[in-house]
Amino acid sequence: MLIYKNYNQEALDRQYNNRLNVPHFATYLDRWEVLSRETERMFPCIKDLRYGQLPREQLDVYPSTSDNATSLVFIHGGYWQLFEKSLFQFIARAFQPYGITTVIINYPLAPADTLDQMVSSCRKAIHWVYQNHSQINGDRDRIFVAGHSAGAHLAAMLMETDWAEYDADLPAGLVKGIVGISGIFNLTPIRLSYLNGVLNLDDEAAIRNSPVRINPGQSTPMILAVGAEESEEFKDQSRELYLCRKAAGFPVQLLQLPEQNHFSILESMLTPHSPLFLAIKEMMSIDA
Repeated sequence: MLIYKNYNQEALDRQYNNRLNVPHFATYLDRWEVLSRETERMFPCIKDLRYGQLPREQLDVYPSTSDNATSLVFIHGGYWQLFEKSLFQFIARAFQPYGITTVIINYPLAPADTLDQMVSSCRKAIHWVYQNHSQINGDRDRIFVAGHSAGAHLAAMLMETDWAEYDADLPAGLVKGIVGISGIFNLTPIRLSYLNGVLNLDDEAAIRNSPVRINPGQSTPMILAVGAEESEEFKDQSRELYLCRKAAGFPVQLLQLPEQNHFSILESMLTPHSPLFLAIKEMMSIDA
């Protein structure tokens, strides 16, 4: 029986099972661990700063050596239920040589917390970065956000935030650009897949947390990147949001990166001349 597009249950589950689609996925996780520990030794880092009261509402900062630096906030993936910021410290090594302040956040996870709470926590993290910009050598007028997989979904939800309504002291265009890497932007297939056994999404929660179902309200520039070796559903996820943003007349790029899978694509940011890193540099106006 077909339950979504031309997929039955088994086929839909396969589309979203990245570990099954990349059998050697563990080698990437092992390498991220090694790279992250190296990064901690290479650059000064301020650990476990609290941006809220919940246990996982903490972030790490790799401050720029210069004041008033552009800031990049990174939101990790893990299907909203796995991982934490320590595994993704290696993201900072891509940006430290360019004088960027890198912020890597934790957020609440399922099944203990809902997607609504995760979105709320990520908004609090951005609010904290704006308010504490001088403490981290950041420029509150140059805050960008990047996310991978479920983190790309949360980054896209930030794009839909009315910051002035969230806090009257915040500018409407607080976030200057979003990078969504191998993201999930339509949660209907997620609700219908094996993943919902942990997420417990109902139809209303899936709709209100789907960037493709939210009326685009901000013209925030956006980069969407997906690997050519990823599943058709992951490619469709980025393509659907790209078409939504394009139809609204908002600046958006769609990169389908050759020879990249769901895990390797994140490491491509460490290559200065990779298409993904070059696009990010252009968006953030990074020199050199």
